[in-house]
Amino acid sequence: MNGKAVITLPKGGQFVTREISFTFSKDRGRENNAVNLYPEITYQSLDGFGGSATEAAGYVLSQLDDARREEALRAYFGRDGLRYSWLRVPVDSCDFSLSSYCAVTDPNDREFQTFSLKRDLQYIVPLLRQAQALSDTPLSLMLSPWSPPAFMKTNGSRRFGGRLREDCYSQWAKYLCRYIKEYQNLGFSVKLLSIQNEPKAKQPWDSCLYTAQEEKRFLQEALYPQLQKEGLGEISVCIWDHNKERCFERARDIIDAETDPMVGGVAFHWYSGDHFDALRLIRERYPDKKLVFTEGCVEYHSYVYQNDLANAQLYAHDIIGNLNAGMNLFLDWNLVLNQKGGPNHTGNYCDAPILCDVKRNEIKKQLSYTYLGHFSKYLLPGAKRIAFTQYTSQLEVTAFLNPDGVIVAVIMNQTVLDLPIDFRLNGEMSVIESPSESIMTVLIRPFSAPQEEAF
Repeated sequence: MNGKAVITLPKGGQFVTREISFTFSKDRGRENNAVNLYPEITYQSLDGFGGSATEAAGYVLSQLDDARREEALRAYFGRDGLRYSWLRVPVDSCDFSLSSYCAVTDPNDREFQTFSLKRDLQYIVPLLRQAQALSDTPLSLMLSPWSPPAFMKTNGSRRFGGRLREDCYSQWAKYLCRYIKEYQNLGFSVKLLSIQNEPKAKQPWDSCLYTAQEEKRFLQEALYPQLQKEGLGEISVCIWDHNKERCFERARDIIDAETDPMVGGVAFHWYSGDHFDALRLIRERYPDKKLVFTEGCVEYHSYVYQNDLANAQLYAHDIIGNLNAGMNLFLDWNLVLNQKGGPNHTGNYCDAPILCDVKRNEIKKQLSYTYLGHFSKYLLPGAKRIAFTQYTSQLEVTAFLNPDGVIVAVIMNQTVLDLPIDFRLNGEMSVIESPSESIMTVLIRPFSAPQEEAF
């Protein structure tokens, strides 16, 4: 066997990425510093990686010239970019929109005769179309609503929480189905739908509250039957779509013998901490459900800025922990934002892996972008997580077996020490080093893997 390691590490006050090659030889019986890989023991499959096509992202890209806009999107969707294959799209406005809006505003329009995607068509759809043109594979979409139209809510507003009115359950289900069909008619492949973004958060921007019982009732009595009725049974519905600390309870309270076939997965965010064990509980109790990360970013209002390395390590730590707990799909938040971390119609500015200086027509790839690439460029859709053991908690490790037979391990070292690694696999061993404050993607090609596909 032989292998390659792609390493991003600090050098001269900056971060550089370099490659090294190595070979395996007979295991010499060394006991210390081992990272053992067991590709014969597999766990969940990986659906892929992606980001979110908000109106803010589309608007920022529209302010760049054609060449720079293509450069930014190619960085995500091109063969030499992050190779994203998924996009999350808000249903109507979210906080990262230019203003609050929805496709129907007339409460008397029960048949949605006035339904219009004109806002999506202005900035979001052009982003999606150019991304698809730059991608080697068909892109898949997840749709997520932040709020029903104001006239369907108890507080009469898209903002400040409120709840979906009980007499509007059926109408809102029809609205969501219409949204899906509109995107399908535009040529996009919609595969996932979450019921509500952050159903426990009363926000000053577009938001709507659901208890577990309300979410279950809406799914059971309105949404699932409407999806079936309109021939959209292939759409997989994700519940929760909020922070991890309560995701197991939400799954437990919604999924029963009757609703089990209605729930395709559990969506989650990272804003309340690691809670990787919450994902493990869901994976153990509901092994057929997808675990979908749908949002995470560095929020400027609640995060004391440290440095690019801390932000990048935040991403890698969460991805590794989520993958090891059973995650199937990772969807980052805004693809791009401006230098202020917006636009955002309520001032909730955030960081993004690519920031754009629209006045200078420049894009800046942050270190978080590079760290994301250590996963998305090498862990292919259809890869299966494999078993491993590691000799120290100072290394954060995950490992997968790609469909082409190549074993991929991602290893992050947040310490200030260079740490040795004795890779052991199938009776063979190779010794390499994990540099301090680095992230490393290791690709190991067994002799049975095709040469041209491995590296």
